[in-house]
Amino acid sequence: MASSLLVPNNLRVEGWRLRLRELYQDTMADTSISPVVPSNGLEDRGFDTGFDTLVSPDSPGEPNSVSEPSVDASLKQLGECWEAWCRKASVSVADPLQAIAQHLQTEHPSLSAIASQLNHLLLEQAAQQPLRLKIAGITATGSSHSHNEDSCYPTKADLIKDPEQPQDPLIPHLSIICDGIGGHEGGEIASQLALQSIKLQVRALLAELNEDPELMTPELVTENLSAIIRVANNMISSRNDQQERESRRRMATTLTLALQLPQMVNTPEGKTNGHEIYIASVGDSRAYWLTPDYCQQLTVDDDVATREVKLGRSLYRQALQRSDAQALTQALGTKEAELLRPTVRRFIVEEDGLLLLCSDGLSNNNLIEKFGRDLPQKVNSHRISVESAAESLIDLAFQHNGQDDISVVLTHCGVSPQYPTVLNLGDMSSSKELQVVNLEQQTALTSSVPAEITTTNDNKPETTRSYRDWIRAVFGLLGVVGILVGAGAILLTTQWILAPEGFQKMRDRFLPSPDPNLPESSPTEQELPDN
Repeated sequence: MASSLLVPNNLRVEGWRLRLRELYQDTMADTSISPVVPSNGLEDRGFDTGFDTLVSPDSPGEPNSVSEPSVDASLKQLGECWEAWCRKASVSVADPLQAIAQHLQTEHPSLSAIASQLNHLLLEQAAQQPLRLKIAGITATGSSHSHNEDSCYPTKADLIKDPEQPQDPLIPHLSIICDGIGGHEGGEIASQLALQSIKLQVRALLAELNEDPELMTPELVTENLSAIIRVANNMISSRNDQQERESRRRMATTLTLALQLPQMVNTPEGKTNGHEIYIASVGDSRAYWLTPDYCQQLTVDDDVATREVKLGRSLYRQALQRSDAQALTQALGTKEAELLRPTVRRFIVEEDGLLLLCSDGLSNNNLIEKFGRDLPQKVNSHRISVESAAESLIDLAFQHNGQDDISVVLTHCGVSPQYPTVLNLGDMSSSKELQVVNLEQQTALTSSVPAEITTTNDNKPETTRSYRDWIRAVFGLLGVVGILVGAGAILLTTQWILAPEGFQKMRDRFLPSPDPNLPESSPTEQELPDN
């Protein structure tokens, strides 16, 4: 299917995604092998396949058909496409991309060198924008459960600031959701074991990252995260073996983690964060990227239905009809680490949005796709806090699902420049909605548990948003007053120069004339001492 990337009109860009309108089938040496075509049925459950259509224009009635290749799929062809696009590229990336495109057209291009150059260029461009992270996590017990088998990080307790303790390097960079599998004894123990093990290992990884001046490659980060997950798996598996748990008595847990890797990249303005986010998952806990424009699922469930689609055996609609469609194909603790296949993917934050990690207590019945689209705009505009947004998702799950345990970790990622704003205090006093926001901000200030933690590229805590808003309001009002005073002075000076008679009349009108009964004397004469 590689030739699908070589047709300019076939490509669409949406945020950090490259979308394809159609799939073109490449010429294969073994013609007996049929291509595996993803199914549009994946979108019925809210999974974004990235394909607008898989139907050939010549055979619109065949949903499994693909178009014939229009060009040969080769690195040389890819280099020629890129070279043509470089002429319209931004000045900051045009020359490096031009060199890479020419390298692709050589007889024996070095793919490792090209990958390294592209990665460095990508991180360098992303790092030129500021990165602000605010995080909140909540877990709740389902109505049908006597205890909560979910575990998540961070929670309110983790976000408490102790002035005598250093800032935890994991906050706000790491978020974790673990869902103890229903029907397995000790699911809550498995989820806690996995969470504590991963926290400990990621803390060591970040310490190693700070000591090494070289950038860690995506391949190396993927290997490290996979190794971390396998260690957590072995801890649970060993506990099962010690307690002689077999079959469905073995405790297990799903896992979804997101790590915003705080690698420092050299830019013209200095070293700043490279905006990398790594998503690793095992099981059916999910990660979503939410913006005002779209809702993108970042993970794929490890269940029977998805396995059948991946192997090309069934469309998703058909796979869902199986009695075991939602049975998990893998989870932490059920088997040895060598048999575990965690999925690790990297994303680059280049737009404002919400990174949502949740257990299936929230994601069931496509609740995020149906009701989550208004949330990013409210958080981006500071109408609600990140913690309030997480609580609203918990309430949403209780209203529409509610049977299973619910866990949510929400991270607001902001990259847009922020400018001082002038607040209309008159409108604030008369606006009911703004009054509610002010009350929420005051409550957050007086609470001993912070609703969110904000970091910049330097990883330093910022002041509370309410305090910043008041400072911006004061400076904004002073700026407005200064502009009005300056404009008035310019107008008066112009009037005095161009029309002195009119200026004199205006002065006589607004300033009182001296009393004619008083003797005239100059200030200089009055100040002289009597001889």
